[in-house]
Amino acid sequence: MTRGRTRPVEEGLFDLISLITAAEPGPDAGAVPAHVLDPEHQTLLALCRNEPLSVAELGSFTDLPVSVVRVLLGDLYDADLISVTRPVPLAELPDERLLRDVINGLRAL
Repeated sequence: MTRGRTRPVEEGLFDLISLITAAEPGPDAGAVPAHVLDPEHQTLLALCRNEPLSVAELGSFTDLPVSVVRVLLGDLYDADLISVTRPVPLAELPDERLLRDVINGLRAL
């Protein structure tokens, strides 16, 4: 299934909560014919065609180990067949103290 690979090409792209969406077919749709994709690739694409699903959900729905799902998603990502929405890193979230100050300021109004 993974052809001996244990990690996707782009390390860290597929976090457990990263959301995967099947890409909309573009002008060069058909660049990767469906018969070239393995059945597992096709299953992953079909699952995330209607709504974004997390990597963990895809692993659960396909009954495949998450490490295998990540490698397969890497193949689909390289072929531009999916898009990935990664979670916001904690370092980019607002400071808790700042949020508390905003809430207190709003309450004072």
